[in-house]
Amino acid sequence: MDGGEREARVAAFGRWLRQERELRGLPREEVARLTRIAPAVVEALESGDAARMPPRAYLFGYLRGYAGVVGLDADDLVLRWQEAEGPGEGEAAAPGAVPERRRSLALGLALAAALVLALAAAWLWSARPRTLAPPERPSRALERAPAAR
Repeated sequence: MDGGEREARVAAFGRWLRQERELRGLPREEVARLTRIAPAVVEALESGDAARMPPRAYLFGYLRGYAGVVGLDADDLVLRWQEAEGPGEGEAAAPGAVPERRRSLALGLALAAALVLALAAAWLWSARPRTLAPPERPSRALERAPAAR
């Protein structure tokens, strides 16, 4: 997909987003207040102007917050954005594909969490109080024996 087609699709996405908000009677300022997204960012999302879009690292969170306030399905909204945007540089074109770096990071974090849990369990096991045997009762024979005077 060339740059012009991508820009047209992103602009159409923004128009659709604005129409959905307006259909629900929500002013842009109210959406910005409820989502705690800067009004300029809300306007950029609705304009579809790629130059004014927030960084990709924040974009999906903004879209999900916007969807929650406006009453749209968050997953559907993100998918619509991804379809409008198309594959970026270095990204896999397959939907739902997880980049190798992210997969290895997730695996590393999972292993680190498992190690921390194992160490915590071992520490708790070794630090538990030891129970002592109950004190022995004197035998009945000693109880009945006459006391030494």
